[in-house]
Amino acid sequence: MSELIVDAWHAPVPEAAAAAQRVAERAAAEGRADLYYETIASPLGELLLVASRHGLTQLHYAGDDVDAVLEDLAAARSPRIVRSAGATDPWRRELEQYFAGRRRTFEAPLDWKEITGFRRRVLRATAAVGYGDSASYKTIASAAGSPRGARAAGNALGSNPLPIVIPCHRVLHAGGGLGGYTGGLERKQMLLALEAGDAA
Repeated sequence: MSELIVDAWHAPVPEAAAAAQRVAERAAAEGRADLYYETIASPLGELLLVASRHGLTQLHYAGDDVDAVLEDLAAARSPRIVRSAGATDPWRRELEQYFAGRRRTFEAPLDWKEITGFRRRVLRATAAVGYGDSASYKTIASAAGSPRGARAAGNALGSNPLPIVIPCHRVLHAGGGLGGYTGGLERKQMLLALEAGDAA
């Protein structure tokens, strides 16, 4: 059986796009892919969801970089990556519920396999920060076993592969300043406002 290749998502005409989607969905149903992706609309712009057989492995603010992200994934993880709305549907549903104000925790499984060491401890501590709450970088570093590692915790959060779901937007400077955010400070403010009940 031929390998699935990452270039399968480039479809020059509608008929080819439909055929590629059928092949991708069949591959997903038969478990012949290693990674599945889909893009979804959100109040923060288009999101790219990437899932493995074990759970959601990456979430990106997509912008115009979808192809670049998929090419990087194909090189780093596997070229057996296909578009599949069905395979990514549990996370799409939960994100839609979250943005609609009907969900405060995410329950669909996450794939932590690529997250290791201190970074994993930082993201686990961040995942424990509740909806509408916040924590300082120092608090997260302490919970991750490095009380003096606030800057390192910030770096780990800056490479969070699952923003929103692992809520790095809830981590602030000790004085209340926003700090940084991979998706940009405007998105961080929007997420905090949503959780405070202030979203428009």
